[in-house]
Amino acid sequence: MHVLITGAAGMIGRKLTDRLAQDGSVHGKAVERLTLVDVVPPAKPVQFKGLVETIAADLSQPAEAGRVIAARPDAIFHLAGVVSGEAELDFEKGYRVNLDGTRALLEAIRTAGVGYKPKVVYTSSIAVFGAPFPPSIPDDFHLTPLTSYGTQKAMGELLLADYSRRGFCDGIGIRLPTIVVRPGKPNAAASGFFSGIIREPLAGLEATLPVPETVAHTHASPRAAVGFLLHAAGLSREALGARINLSMPGVCCTVAEQIASLRRIAGERVAARIRHASDPLIARIVEGWPQRIDARRARALGFTAESSFDEIVRIHIDEDRGGSFVA
Repeated sequence: MHVLITGAAGMIGRKLTDRLAQDGSVHGKAVERLTLVDVVPPAKPVQFKGLVETIAADLSQPAEAGRVIAARPDAIFHLAGVVSGEAELDFEKGYRVNLDGTRALLEAIRTAGVGYKPKVVYTSSIAVFGAPFPPSIPDDFHLTPLTSYGTQKAMGELLLADYSRRGFCDGIGIRLPTIVVRPGKPNAAASGFFSGIIREPLAGLEATLPVPETVAHTHASPRAAVGFLLHAAGLSREALGARINLSMPGVCCTVAEQIASLRRIAGERVAARIRHASDPLIARIVEGWPQRIDARRARALGFTAESSFDEIVRIHIDEDRGGSFVA
């Protein structure tokens, strides 16, 4: 089996690569070849025994998508994209990468030749939904995003559905909740503070909270996100039915409840490293995001996530901090 990952140098891309290298298979099919693509060359997994190719490419540029899929990978995990805050601040870049890059990839697949129909797992976002919201957002809630990022992701979902309907690929779009706790340095995602208020205090650093503690949101761990992707790759079109884009499960909690989890696990001294500093842009973006997701369809299809935010914090400590933190 040949697997292609776009956005492979990103956090989820790296974790997915490591998981594939560790498992060596996807749903019982041996992974013999990995193609890793990003705008910078992704790192090769040391433990993978098959063939690994790394490609530096911007899918939105002419002929790049065709070059990337020239070897006809069997499964494509399309993770490449500009994150929410950056897409809002840089309108042209957001549309070029998130929309044009996705369209170019799908077009390259369509024109690759007779008989090519790969599995395409597309990472969308709950940002495709926009206020006003019901108490819980079902999969069939109308797509009225209130950010450029959410709009670009919604367009990607529609493209994937149409290219799948026409038989050019076998697609599934998974709407990720906010993934926390992201290891490493902060990125330009508007949701980055959700990770920052956990990650930085555990590292002995001060964290900035730009929104009120009453803000509620739905979260899942990086481990769960990788699990979503791999599970999606094994679902048939018959199992999905006509609607191939669906929302993933997660833990809905307020920022105050996040901080309470941190306090329970790491203590008051760690939690006290969070400093309140309002940011109107971040607050405006977050106000337009859904809070609680009704993921009953995803759960019925076998997708699973954490059951508490405490579990998410402990996963970060165990997997990204070697089991320790700065008290």
